This record gives sequence, structure tokens and C-alpha cells, in this order.
Amino acid sequence: MMNKLIDKLIIFGFCLALYLTTVDNVLLIAPVLVAIIFGAASSYLKEGPVTAGLFGGYLLICFFEPVYLLFVPLIGYDILISRYKWLWTLVLLPAATGFTELSGTSVVLIPVFMMVTFFLKKRTLSLETLKQNYNALRDTTRETALQFEKKNKMLMEKQDYELNLATLTERNRIARDIHDNVGHMLSRSILQTGALLAISKEVQTREGLVQIKETLSEAMDSIRNSVHDLHDEALDLQVELQTLIKNFEFCPVKFDYDVESSLDKEVKYCFIAVVKEAFSNIIRHSNATEVSLVIREHPGLLQLVVKDNGSGSVNPDSTGIGLKNITDRVAALNGNVHITADRGFRIFISVPKND
Repeated sequence: MMNKLIDKLIIFGFCLALYLTTVDNVLLIAPVLVAIIFGAASSYLKEGPVTAGLFGGYLLICFFEPVYLLFVPLIGYDILISRYKWLWTLVLLPAATGFTELSGTSVVLIPVFMMVTFFLKKRTLSLETLKQNYNALRDTTRETALQFEKKNKMLMEKQDYELNLATLTERNRIARDIHDNVGHMLSRSILQTGALLAISKEVQTREGLVQIKETLSEAMDSIRNSVHDLHDEALDLQVELQTLIKNFEFCPVKFDYDVESSLDKEVKYCFIAVVKEAFSNIIRHSNATEVSLVIREHPGLLQLVVKDNGSGSVNPDSTGIGLKNITDRVAALNGNVHITADRGFRIFISVPKND
């Protein structure tokens, strides 16, 4: 729009200069005002039948006042390169009757100004096309960059997930090997020591065997605690829930996990048990076609929400063992349970965080 305005100002300057050197009475301002009004109206309106009508009306004025021909390049700017460009040929009609009243300089310069108008309009259209192509290319590039960024983020999250899963799997393997190998050997050593105590007669030997048995028992307890701790650390709530979802083939599950803190093992086991019970209830009692599972961390609490869109779920006021188990597990963590069956079965659990 700005380029068109600049073009019209340039053309108007040429036409005005020609007008001032052509007319005898420079105070005759009517043609200038009419040209400004018609040119401004053409700029304001969208190029089409209306602007073509304005150009035709201006040519009609030129039949009666040939001096208006001096501003024809300005008025015809908006239809010069359009489907109405053939209207330019109508300029010949008032020109045939009015050029005799104009000076020879005007007769030569008006066609020259028309040529200038044509090249200015063509240049402006080319610039607008280039700008549109640039904007389209910029938008496409930006969209492509956003897509690459999104895919890269998803790839990194997948890599982190696989790395975490591999770490947890290795921890579980180590814990299992310790339990199966070292634990069994210690248990066998304790049994063998007990057997030697049963058949030993010497007091000094028995005292030594008692000390060995106590040492082996302490080592056994230490290994058992270490294995349990290692297994608890290897328990990743998000991975376990994703495994449950993968094995839940009743209907699609929308999973939203937003927890960054490290959770206590009691909370992990509680949430896993609640989700298992909720999925079991959905399979047995619901006609749902979609399930939503949300785990979200807040500044002071952890939130678990399981919801389906079915209409045949279990009654929330039911005294069934499954719902009671959920209530008891959450109560042990000083949490709250809210169960509803309005527009789908919904379990809402909040558990305070341990600082």
C-alpha cells in the first residue's frame, strides 16, 4: 500500500508540474482538487469495477474540460495492470477532441507520463509479489523449524526414557543376581553353621560357630536391605504406569505425567495399586471408550486422577473391596480420595508431599 502511495505522489508531482506550466491561470485549482479526489478514491477502494467506473467518469469530464487530461496518468494508475486495462484506450476519445486545446509539450508528455505510470505500477506489483513470496517462505521456514524442534524434543525425551529404562532394568538385574546368588549362598552357610552347632561338642568350637552364624545373619540382613533399597530405587512410577497402560487393551488411555521430584516408595506403590484397581474396575463394570490418567505434582501435594467416559461403572458409594483398598492405601499416606460417577467414573486422589 505504501509503495502505491509513493508511486501516485510521484505521478501527481509530474502531472502537477505539467499543469502549472500549461494553464494560463495557475489559480484555477478545480482540476487539481478533482484529480486528488478521484486518485484518493481509487486508492481507498479495491481494484475492480468501482475503480474502473471512476476512471470512466474522469474521462467523461475530460470531454468537457480537456485540461483534466493532464492528470489522466494519475487517475488511471489503479487500472493500468488489471482486467480493465483496456479502458486506457478510451483516453483516445477525449484526447482526439481536446489535444488541440493543449500545448505541444503536454501532448508529448502525457503519453510519456503514462509510460512512467506503467513502469511504476509494474515495479510495485513485482515488489509486492516478492514480499508475499518472502513472507510465505519465512512462514514455511518458521513452521519447519518448529516441527524440527518438536521432533528433536520428542527424540530427546525418547532417548532419556530409554536410558532411564535401561538403567532401571540393570539395577533390577543386579538386585536379582545378588538375591539369587549371594543370598542363597549366605542362607546355605547359615544352615551349615547351624548343623555344625548341632553336632559340635567342644565349647570353644561352638562359641566360634555361634559368632560365625551371627556374622552371616548380619550379612544376610544387610544384603536383603540393600537389595530392597536397590529395587525401590529402580522402581520408576512413570515407566510402571506406561507398562500398565500398554497391557490395558480395553480402550485407549490418555496419559499425562507431570512430576519432577523423586517420590517415596510408599507413594509409588500406592499409585500403582490404585491404577491397577481402577483399570480392573473399568474392565469389569464400565462401557468406556476412553480413559484419562493424570499424575501431577503441585507445590504441596501429588495428584492422581483416573477418569473414564463410560456410563456403567461401579457405584462410588459401593462398599466393594477394591474401592475400600484404594481408600485404605491413600489414608495410610494421609491423603484424600474423592470418587464420583457423574458423566463417567472418576477417582481423584491427593497425597501430601514429604519435604
